[in-house]
Amino acid sequence: MKNTLLLAILSLLVSTLLSAQNDFRSKAPAPGPARKVEMGAYQEFKLDNGLRVIVVENHKLPRVSFQLLVDLPAIQEKDMSGLADMTGQMLARGTKTRTKAQIDESIDFIGATLSTSATGIFGACLSKYSEKLLDIMQDVLINPAFAEDEFEKLKKQTTSGLISAKDNPEAISGNVSRVLAFGKDHPYGELTTEKTVENVKIQNVKAFYENLFRPEISYLAIVGDISPEEARRLAERYFAGWKKGTILKDFFEAPKAPAKRQVAFVNKTGAVQSVLNVTYPVQLKPGSADAIKASVMNTLFGGFFSSRLNANIREDKGYSYGVRSSLSPDREVASFNAGGSVRNDVTDSTIVEFLHEMKRLRTEPVSDDELAMVKSVMNGNFARSLEVPETVARYALNTARYRLPKDYYSTYLEKLSQVTAKDVTDMALKYLLPDNAYIVVVGNQDIAPRLARFAASGKVDFYDLYGNSMENNHTLLPDGIDAETIISDYINAIGGAKTLADVKDMSATMKTEVQGMPMQMTQQKKAPGKMAMTITMSGMTINQIKCDGNQVEVMQMGQKQPLDEKTAAATKQQAVMFPELSYKEQGYALELKGIESVDGKKAYRIDVTSPSGDKSSEYFDMTTSLKIRTVSSQDSPEGATSVINDYDDYRELKGVRVPYKITISGAMPFPLIMEVESAAINEGIDDKVFTIK
Repeated sequence: MKNTLLLAILSLLVSTLLSAQNDFRSKAPAPGPARKVEMGAYQEFKLDNGLRVIVVENHKLPRVSFQLLVDLPAIQEKDMSGLADMTGQMLARGTKTRTKAQIDESIDFIGATLSTSATGIFGACLSKYSEKLLDIMQDVLINPAFAEDEFEKLKKQTTSGLISAKDNPEAISGNVSRVLAFGKDHPYGELTTEKTVENVKIQNVKAFYENLFRPEISYLAIVGDISPEEARRLAERYFAGWKKGTILKDFFEAPKAPAKRQVAFVNKTGAVQSVLNVTYPVQLKPGSADAIKASVMNTLFGGFFSSRLNANIREDKGYSYGVRSSLSPDREVASFNAGGSVRNDVTDSTIVEFLHEMKRLRTEPVSDDELAMVKSVMNGNFARSLEVPETVARYALNTARYRLPKDYYSTYLEKLSQVTAKDVTDMALKYLLPDNAYIVVVGNQDIAPRLARFAASGKVDFYDLYGNSMENNHTLLPDGIDAETIISDYINAIGGAKTLADVKDMSATMKTEVQGMPMQMTQQKKAPGKMAMTITMSGMTINQIKCDGNQVEVMQMGQKQPLDEKTAAATKQQAVMFPELSYKEQGYALELKGIESVDGKKAYRIDVTSPSGDKSSEYFDMTTSLKIRTVSSQDSPEGATSVINDYDDYRELKGVRVPYKITISGAMPFPLIMEVESAAINEGIDDKVFTIK
């Protein structure tokens, strides 16, 4: 009896324990109280010239870094956009006592790093070389030479990067999004272009430096194997001589989100994907009462891999490899952005889901489990960031720059733990604005009509790559205009059919640079259908192409290359002097697609299919009738890519107008700017030039 009772009691006990265990496993453990973060200690002091110095000791490694931050105010650069960036880059390109080469050599000799930008200078080295590095940093900061030759090199490099960006849909999306969200009259909405870079002169760089690189708006963060006493001594020795100035600040009207949702479209010929961005400005200051709560809301919405947005678009629908959102606080004007790259055929479906997720977060309460997961992710990210000494310095800089409470970061986790589901809804109502957004799409124009339903006006607004408004390409074609008329106008613009027909031979030698190495291309043509092209680098012939009117030969580094029929046919077509004269007779198919903007110029676009089946798009300036761009497809191991040839600087040569500047983008990781050194017409080229052995 006793055993029976004991077994019953034990059975009941086990059952109770198992039930409790199952109950325990079915629920996540309740979070414990948020711990107060022990921020790495730092010291702060100010020099007499106003430079504020922040020192973070960390003796784990014998290294030290010096970040000099110039906290520039918002500045309108207008038709010289890019001036600030160019000024910052010029600092490291030579001083009054050192050339750029000497600076680079000195930095390499001590195994240090040194970089400059519009916001100052960063340097790092072994702690035993601190004074050697600071001696160079001081020279770079206080005695820049602003040499004309280095400035011209920088302008070329900057222009080259901008040319590459013109074919990058992400860069185009960023440009148009900035212009729409902030406006062209606000510094954040200004765009750097080839034209604005060309407008910048060396005297503008010098004036910018003199007016704005000043210690009273600057901070020096010293992190690493150094004592506060030594840091003070070095700061005094190397930066106390930096002179104060008068800083004038401009004030700008805060940009506002659009009153109604708008769809902005930028045509990217041949695009197989659309780059989508939902954007608008908001007022959200760093360290404000909303900052952490808004960050939780955005993280949940689209700020990490398992966010709602990515779970819907990538994991559930498979529309994209990944989409994200950002809500970036700023003391001038903050912004919200959400987007990514999606397939052309699902662009409209993706927008539906974006708007759905924005509205859902505004109207449906967040579950406790989802909120706890997001907080856990943010908690872990913050904790990991503190493992890097530079993070402590960055937080100290933020505290000083944005005048945050001294305990802002040490109590971050505590404030994070206090964010509620209602806070998330409140932040979504305040900062997720599905009905007051710009929906920016960069893609193939064929999808544009399907996007009109998302605009409050019921129509899509078209823009060029610089955010300039343009009409729908299909509505601007004048009556009576067709592809043949445009080609005829082009022929007349470059000399006329009779003059072109009288050209029996033509040659040109062009130069460019490839990663700093000179490259030269010589092209010779002779009627009917003969061509020879030679490419040399540093005096060495790397490529030769010949067409004798019947056969084609390609040589690379002296070795004959096999050719398929299509390539041979395309080369023969390229050998024709002026193919536009006989497009119809040769069997070319022409289709007028509309009007598009090319670098701010309105141009007719004609899609051309050659007799060999190659397709390209040709663009003719509506004002001058000159051909200003050709876009063609080129096969590569990564798939088909668009190659863009831009034609500029037309000059007359024996009655024929010839482009003396050709910019090739897409064929290489960087653009090639080909400039004609010499050209000749009807000089009597010997047939031996085209002979194939």
